[in-house]
Amino acid sequence: MNIVANWSYPTAVKLGRGRIKELADACKTLGLKNPLLVTDRGLAAMVITGHALDILDEAGLGRAIFSEVDPNPNEKNLEAGIKAYKDGGHDGVVAFGGGSGLDLGKLIAFMVGQTRRVWDFEDIGDWWTRADASKIAPIIAVPTTAGTGSEVGRAGVLTNSETHVKKIIFHPKMLPGVVICDPELTMGMPKAITAGTGMDAFAHCLEAYSSPFYHPMSGGIALEGMRLVKEFLPRAFKDGADLEARTNMMSAAAMGAVAFQKGLGAIHSLSHPIGAVYNTHHGMTNAVVMPPVLRFNRPAIEEKIARAAAYLGISGGFDGFYDYVLSLRSELGVPENLTAMGIKPDRIDELTAMAIEDPSCGGNPVPMTKENTRQLFLDCF
Repeated sequence: MNIVANWSYPTAVKLGRGRIKELADACKTLGLKNPLLVTDRGLAAMVITGHALDILDEAGLGRAIFSEVDPNPNEKNLEAGIKAYKDGGHDGVVAFGGGSGLDLGKLIAFMVGQTRRVWDFEDIGDWWTRADASKIAPIIAVPTTAGTGSEVGRAGVLTNSETHVKKIIFHPKMLPGVVICDPELTMGMPKAITAGTGMDAFAHCLEAYSSPFYHPMSGGIALEGMRLVKEFLPRAFKDGADLEARTNMMSAAAMGAVAFQKGLGAIHSLSHPIGAVYNTHHGMTNAVVMPPVLRFNRPAIEEKIARAAAYLGISGGFDGFYDYVLSLRSELGVPENLTAMGIKPDRIDELTAMAIEDPSCGGNPVPMTKENTRQLFLDCF
Protein backbone atom coordinates (compact mmCIF):
# COMPACT_ATOMS: atom_id res chain seq x y z
CA MET A 1 0.00 0.00 0.00
CA ASN A 2 1.70 3.19 -1.18
CA ILE A 3 0.61 6.12 0.99
CA VAL A 4 1.00 9.58 -0.55
CA ALA A 5 -0.53 12.74 0.93
CA ASN A 6 -0.28 16.52 0.86
CA TRP A 7 -1.41 18.24 4.06
CA SER A 8 -1.54 21.91 4.95
CA TYR A 9 -1.97 21.17 8.63
CA PRO A 10 -0.24 22.55 10.62
CA THR A 11 2.00 23.53 7.68
CA ALA A 12 2.64 22.22 4.14
CA VAL A 13 3.51 18.53 4.58
CA LYS A 14 4.52 16.34 1.62
CA LEU A 15 4.29 12.71 2.74
CA GLY A 16 5.23 9.69 0.66
CA ARG A 17 7.93 7.47 -0.70
CA GLY A 18 10.65 9.18 -2.77
CA ARG A 19 9.40 12.70 -2.10
CA ILE A 20 12.88 13.89 -1.14
CA LYS A 21 13.21 14.55 -4.88
CA GLU A 22 10.87 17.55 -4.29
CA LEU A 23 13.46 19.24 -2.05
CA ALA A 24 14.60 21.73 -4.71
CA ASP A 25 10.95 22.62 -5.49
CA ALA A 26 10.38 23.25 -1.79
CA CYS A 27 13.34 25.66 -1.80
CA LYS A 28 11.85 27.51 -4.78
CA THR A 29 8.45 27.69 -3.02
CA LEU A 30 10.11 29.52 -0.11
CA GLY A 31 12.32 31.62 -2.39
CA LEU A 32 15.62 30.01 -1.33
CA LYS A 33 18.60 30.29 -3.66
CA ASN A 34 21.42 29.34 -1.26
CA PRO A 35 20.17 27.09 1.57
CA LEU A 36 22.30 25.64 4.37
CA LEU A 37 21.56 21.98 5.12
CA VAL A 38 21.86 21.38 8.88
CA THR A 39 22.20 17.84 10.22
CA ASP A 40 24.04 15.92 12.93
CA ARG A 41 27.55 14.45 12.72
CA GLY A 42 26.30 10.87 12.36
CA LEU A 43 24.07 11.65 9.39
CA ALA A 44 26.56 13.93 7.62
CA ALA A 45 28.41 11.04 5.96
CA MET A 46 25.34 8.94 5.16
CA VAL A 47 24.05 8.18 1.65
CA ILE A 48 20.64 9.80 2.27
CA THR A 49 22.34 13.09 3.17
CA GLY A 50 24.60 12.97 0.13
CA HIS A 51 21.53 12.32 -2.03
CA ALA A 52 19.75 15.39 -0.57
CA LEU A 53 22.84 17.54 -1.27
CA ASP A 54 22.96 16.18 -4.85
CA ILE A 55 19.33 17.24 -5.38
CA LEU A 56 20.13 20.77 -4.18
CA ASP A 57 23.34 20.91 -6.20
CA GLU A 58 21.71 19.76 -9.45
CA ALA A 59 19.11 22.52 -9.07
CA GLY A 60 21.86 25.16 -8.74
CA LEU A 61 21.28 25.60 -4.99
CA GLY A 62 24.78 24.60 -3.84
CA ARG A 63 25.62 21.81 -1.41
CA ALA A 64 26.44 23.64 1.80
CA ILE A 65 26.22 21.54 4.95
CA PHE A 66 26.69 22.20 8.67
CA SER A 67 26.88 19.15 10.93
CA GLU A 68 28.55 20.20 14.21
CA VAL A 69 25.42 19.10 16.08
CA ASP A 70 25.57 17.14 19.36
CA PRO A 71 22.92 14.53 20.31
CA ASN A 72 21.60 17.11 22.80
CA PRO A 73 22.41 20.36 20.92
CA ASN A 74 23.72 23.31 22.95
CA GLU A 75 24.37 27.02 22.49
CA LYS A 76 27.94 26.35 21.25
CA ASN A 77 26.56 24.27 18.36
CA LEU A 78 24.11 27.11 17.69
CA GLU A 79 26.87 29.77 17.61
CA ALA A 80 28.92 27.65 15.19
CA GLY A 81 25.85 27.13 12.98
CA ILE A 82 25.01 30.84 12.88
CA LYS A 83 28.62 31.60 11.90
CA ALA A 84 28.48 28.99 9.08
CA TYR A 85 25.16 30.48 7.90
CA LYS A 86 26.50 34.05 7.83
CA ASP A 87 29.90 33.09 6.34
CA GLY A 88 28.15 31.24 3.50
CA GLY A 89 25.70 34.09 2.81
CA HIS A 90 22.77 31.66 3.13
CA ASP A 91 19.11 32.62 2.79
CA GLY A 92 17.39 29.73 4.56
CA VAL A 93 17.82 26.36 6.27
CA VAL A 94 17.09 22.76 5.30
CA ALA A 95 16.84 21.06 8.71
CA PHE A 96 17.61 17.39 8.04
CA GLY A 97 17.65 14.52 10.52
CA GLY A 98 16.25 13.43 13.85
CA GLY A 99 15.27 15.76 16.67
CA SER A 100 18.79 17.15 17.14
CA GLY A 101 19.35 18.19 13.52
CA LEU A 102 15.80 19.49 13.12
CA ASP A 103 15.87 21.51 16.35
CA LEU A 104 19.28 23.06 15.72
CA GLY A 105 18.43 23.84 12.08
CA LYS A 106 15.27 25.64 13.18
CA LEU A 107 17.15 27.52 15.92
CA ILE A 108 19.85 28.69 13.49
CA ALA A 109 17.16 30.06 11.15
CA PHE A 110 15.45 31.72 14.12
CA MET A 111 18.53 33.25 15.76
CA VAL A 112 20.55 34.36 12.74
CA GLY A 113 18.95 37.82 12.67
CA GLN A 114 18.34 38.36 16.40
CA THR A 115 20.40 40.67 18.62
CA ARG A 116 19.37 39.21 22.00
CA ARG A 117 20.79 35.96 23.38
CA VAL A 118 18.89 32.76 22.73
CA TRP A 119 17.87 32.24 26.38
CA ASP A 120 15.77 35.43 26.16
CA PHE A 121 13.32 33.53 23.92
CA GLU A 122 12.57 30.65 26.28
CA ASP A 123 8.98 29.38 26.13
CA ILE A 124 7.78 31.49 29.04
CA GLY A 125 4.75 33.78 28.79
CA ASP A 126 5.12 36.15 25.85
CA TRP A 127 8.93 36.08 25.70
CA TRP A 128 8.67 35.08 22.02
CA THR A 129 7.43 38.61 21.24
CA ARG A 130 10.95 39.89 22.04
CA ALA A 131 12.16 38.44 18.72
CA ASP A 132 12.29 40.39 15.46
CA ALA A 133 9.98 38.15 13.43
CA SER A 134 11.02 39.80 10.14
CA LYS A 135 14.58 38.46 10.60
CA ILE A 136 13.65 34.77 10.93
CA ALA A 137 14.95 32.79 7.93
CA PRO A 138 12.73 30.31 6.02
CA ILE A 139 12.93 26.67 7.10
CA ILE A 140 12.37 23.39 5.25
CA ALA A 141 12.27 20.32 7.52
CA VAL A 142 13.17 16.79 6.40
CA PRO A 143 12.83 14.24 9.23
CA THR A 144 14.91 11.05 8.98
CA THR A 145 13.42 9.48 12.12
CA ALA A 146 9.82 9.02 13.25
CA GLY A 147 9.73 10.36 16.79
CA THR A 148 10.18 13.95 17.88
CA GLY A 149 7.78 15.51 15.38
CA SER A 150 10.02 18.59 15.49
CA GLU A 151 9.31 19.03 11.76
CA VAL A 152 5.81 20.34 12.63
CA GLY A 153 6.80 22.12 15.85
CA ARG A 154 7.18 25.80 16.66
CA ALA A 155 10.04 25.33 19.13
CA GLY A 156 13.52 23.89 19.51
CA VAL A 157 15.13 22.26 22.56
CA LEU A 158 18.56 23.63 23.46
CA THR A 159 20.79 22.42 26.31
CA ASN A 160 22.75 24.99 28.29
CA SER A 161 26.30 23.57 28.15
CA GLU A 162 27.20 25.03 31.57
CA THR A 163 24.11 24.16 33.64
CA HIS A 164 23.11 21.06 31.58
CA VAL A 165 19.51 22.32 31.69
CA LYS A 166 17.36 21.82 28.58
CA LYS A 167 15.40 24.93 27.56
CA ILE A 168 12.54 25.13 25.08
CA ILE A 169 12.99 28.09 22.71
CA PHE A 170 9.70 29.10 21.09
CA HIS A 171 8.45 31.30 18.27
CA PRO A 172 5.42 30.70 15.99
CA LYS A 173 7.58 31.45 12.92
CA MET A 174 9.94 28.60 13.82
CA LEU A 175 7.32 26.32 12.26
CA PRO A 176 8.89 25.09 8.98
CA GLY A 177 7.32 26.43 5.77
CA VAL A 178 7.54 23.07 3.98
CA VAL A 179 7.99 19.58 5.45
CA ILE A 180 9.07 16.56 3.41
CA CYS A 181 8.21 13.25 5.10
CA ASP A 182 9.82 10.56 2.97
CA PRO A 183 9.59 7.19 4.77
CA GLU A 184 12.47 5.80 2.67
CA LEU A 185 14.80 8.10 4.63
CA THR A 186 13.90 6.22 7.83
CA MET A 187 14.51 2.73 6.45
CA GLY A 188 18.17 2.60 7.48
CA MET A 189 17.44 3.42 11.14
CA PRO A 190 18.98 0.92 13.58
CA LYS A 191 16.42 -1.06 15.60
CA ALA A 192 17.24 0.76 18.86
CA ILE A 193 16.62 4.14 17.20
CA THR A 194 13.36 2.90 15.62
CA ALA A 195 12.26 1.80 19.11
CA GLY A 196 13.42 4.96 20.92
CA THR A 197 12.00 7.44 18.41
CA GLY A 198 8.75 5.47 18.13
CA MET A 199 8.32 5.50 21.90
CA ASP A 200 8.97 9.26 21.85
CA ALA A 201 6.01 9.67 19.47
CA PHE A 202 3.92 7.45 21.77
CA ALA A 203 4.96 9.49 24.84
CA HIS A 204 3.97 12.74 23.10
CA CYS A 205 0.53 11.34 22.28
CA LEU A 206 0.02 9.77 25.72
CA GLU A 207 1.02 12.91 27.63
CA ALA A 208 -0.96 15.27 25.40
CA TYR A 209 -4.01 13.03 25.78
CA SER A 210 -3.57 12.88 29.58
CA SER A 211 -2.90 16.62 30.04
CA PRO A 212 -5.67 18.36 32.04
CA PHE A 213 -5.78 21.38 29.71
CA TYR A 214 -8.79 21.88 27.42
CA HIS A 215 -7.93 21.17 23.78
CA PRO A 216 -10.26 18.52 22.28
CA MET A 217 -8.63 18.74 18.83
CA SER A 218 -5.25 17.82 20.26
CA GLY A 219 -6.86 15.08 22.35
CA GLY A 220 -8.36 13.46 19.25
CA ILE A 221 -5.09 13.65 17.32
CA ALA A 222 -3.22 12.14 20.29
CA LEU A 223 -5.63 9.21 20.47
CA GLU A 224 -5.27 8.30 16.78
CA GLY A 225 -1.49 8.81 17.06
CA MET A 226 -1.37 6.17 19.83
CA ARG A 227 -3.38 3.80 17.64
CA LEU A 228 -0.92 4.20 14.75
CA VAL A 229 2.03 3.51 17.07
CA LYS A 230 0.29 0.43 18.48
CA GLU A 231 -0.37 -0.94 15.01
CA PHE A 232 2.82 0.03 13.18
CA LEU A 233 5.77 0.46 15.59
CA PRO A 234 6.21 -3.29 16.21
CA ARG A 235 6.10 -3.82 12.43
CA ALA A 236 8.70 -1.12 11.73
CA PHE A 237 10.89 -2.54 14.50
CA LYS A 238 10.63 -6.09 13.19
CA ASP A 239 11.19 -5.16 9.53
CA GLY A 240 12.93 -1.85 8.89
CA ALA A 241 11.97 -2.03 5.18
CA ASP A 242 8.20 -2.22 5.88
CA LEU A 243 7.27 0.96 4.02
CA GLU A 244 3.65 1.08 5.16
CA ALA A 245 4.77 0.85 8.80
CA ARG A 246 7.48 3.49 8.29
CA THR A 247 4.98 5.89 6.63
CA ASN A 248 2.44 5.51 9.40
CA MET A 249 5.11 6.05 12.06
CA MET A 250 6.08 9.32 10.34
CA SER A 251 2.42 10.36 10.59
CA ALA A 252 2.28 9.34 14.27
CA ALA A 253 5.40 11.39 15.02
CA ALA A 254 3.94 14.51 13.41
CA MET A 255 0.63 13.91 15.21
CA GLY A 256 2.38 13.66 18.59
CA ALA A 257 4.04 17.03 18.08
CA VAL A 258 0.80 18.68 16.92
CA ALA A 259 -1.04 17.16 19.91
CA PHE A 260 1.41 18.26 22.57
CA GLN A 261 0.42 21.88 22.05
CA LYS A 262 -2.12 20.71 24.68
CA GLY A 263 0.72 20.03 27.10
CA LEU A 264 3.26 17.42 28.19
CA GLY A 265 3.86 16.07 31.69
CA ALA A 266 6.06 14.10 34.08
CA ILE A 267 7.44 11.70 31.44
CA HIS A 268 9.14 14.64 29.75
CA SER A 269 9.95 16.63 32.88
CA LEU A 270 11.86 13.56 34.16
CA SER A 271 13.49 12.58 30.87
CA HIS A 272 14.72 16.11 30.00
CA PRO A 273 17.04 16.38 33.05
CA ILE A 274 18.16 12.74 32.73
CA GLY A 275 19.06 13.34 29.06
CA ALA A 276 20.82 16.61 29.83
CA VAL A 277 22.91 15.17 32.70
CA TYR A 278 23.59 11.64 31.38
CA ASN A 279 23.27 12.19 27.59
CA THR A 280 20.75 9.34 27.23
CA HIS A 281 18.53 8.93 24.15
CA HIS A 282 15.46 11.09 24.73
CA GLY A 283 12.82 8.70 23.37
CA MET A 284 14.31 5.67 25.10
CA THR A 285 14.41 7.61 28.40
CA ASN A 286 10.73 8.49 27.94
CA ALA A 287 9.98 4.78 27.49
CA VAL A 288 11.91 3.85 30.64
CA VAL A 289 10.09 6.32 32.93
CA MET A 290 6.63 5.79 31.34
CA PRO A 291 5.27 3.02 33.65
CA PRO A 292 6.20 4.76 36.95
CA VAL A 293 4.63 7.99 35.62
CA LEU A 294 1.44 6.14 34.63
CA ARG A 295 1.22 4.75 38.20
CA PHE A 296 1.90 8.22 39.61
CA ASN A 297 -0.84 9.83 37.49
CA ARG A 298 -3.39 7.03 37.87
CA PRO A 299 -5.72 8.83 40.35
CA ALA A 300 -6.19 11.69 37.84
CA ILE A 301 -6.32 9.77 34.54
CA GLU A 302 -7.83 6.36 35.26
CA GLU A 303 -11.13 7.01 33.42
CA LYS A 304 -9.45 8.83 30.55
CA ILE A 305 -6.98 5.99 30.00
CA ALA A 306 -9.83 3.46 30.15
CA ARG A 307 -11.49 5.35 27.25
CA ALA A 308 -8.21 5.32 25.32
CA ALA A 309 -7.78 1.59 25.96
CA ALA A 310 -11.24 0.92 24.53
CA TYR A 311 -10.40 2.92 21.38
CA LEU A 312 -7.09 1.06 21.01
CA GLY A 313 -8.79 -2.33 21.32
CA ILE A 314 -7.18 -3.07 24.69
CA SER A 315 -9.40 -4.74 27.29
CA GLY A 316 -9.15 -4.20 31.04
CA GLY A 317 -9.29 -0.40 31.30
CA PHE A 318 -6.33 1.35 32.96
CA ASP A 319 -4.70 -1.94 34.04
CA GLY A 320 -5.00 -3.34 30.53
CA PHE A 321 -3.41 -0.20 29.08
CA TYR A 322 -0.60 -0.32 31.66
CA ASP A 323 0.11 -3.98 30.87
CA TYR A 324 0.11 -3.14 27.14
CA VAL A 325 2.79 -0.47 27.72
CA LEU A 326 4.93 -3.01 29.62
CA SER A 327 4.60 -5.60 26.85
CA LEU A 328 5.35 -3.04 24.10
CA ARG A 329 8.49 -1.96 25.96
CA SER A 330 9.72 -5.52 26.33
CA GLU A 331 8.98 -6.25 22.64
CA LEU A 332 11.15 -3.25 21.68
CA GLY A 333 14.01 -4.05 24.06
CA VAL A 334 13.50 -0.99 26.27
CA PRO A 335 15.61 -1.15 29.50
CA GLU A 336 13.53 -2.14 32.54
CA ASN A 337 14.40 0.96 34.60
CA LEU A 338 17.03 3.71 35.00
CA THR A 339 19.39 1.27 36.77
CA ALA A 340 19.33 -0.96 33.68
CA MET A 341 20.21 2.18 31.65
CA GLY A 342 23.37 2.45 33.73
CA ILE A 343 22.24 5.42 35.83
CA LYS A 344 22.79 5.59 39.61
CA PRO A 345 20.44 7.43 42.00
CA ASP A 346 23.28 9.55 43.42
CA ARG A 347 22.17 12.84 41.77
CA ILE A 348 18.48 12.48 42.50
CA ASP A 349 18.10 15.81 44.34
CA GLU A 350 19.66 17.66 41.41
CA LEU A 351 17.42 15.82 38.90
CA THR A 352 14.35 16.55 41.05
CA ALA A 353 15.11 20.29 41.12
CA MET A 354 15.57 20.28 37.32
CA ALA A 355 12.33 18.33 36.77
CA ILE A 356 10.31 20.85 38.82
CA GLU A 357 11.80 23.67 36.72
CA ASP A 358 11.07 21.93 33.41
CA PRO A 359 8.26 23.55 31.36
CA SER A 360 6.59 20.13 30.86
CA CYS A 361 6.00 19.87 34.62
CA GLY A 362 2.97 22.21 34.54
CA GLY A 363 1.01 19.96 32.16
CA ASN A 364 1.07 16.89 34.40
CA PRO A 365 -2.39 15.71 35.57
CA VAL A 366 -1.12 15.26 39.17
CA PRO A 367 0.61 18.44 40.44
CA MET A 368 4.35 17.81 40.89
CA THR A 369 6.03 18.84 44.14
CA LYS A 370 9.61 18.43 45.30
CA GLU A 371 8.56 15.52 47.56
CA ASN A 372 6.42 13.51 45.14
CA THR A 373 8.80 14.11 42.21
CA ARG A 374 11.78 12.85 44.22
CA GLN A 375 9.78 9.72 45.10
CA LEU A 376 8.77 9.34 41.43
CA PHE A 377 12.46 9.41 40.42
CA LEU A 378 13.22 6.73 43.04
CA ASP A 379 10.42 4.59 41.55
CA CYS A 380 12.21 4.78 38.18
CA PHE A 381 15.26 2.92 39.56
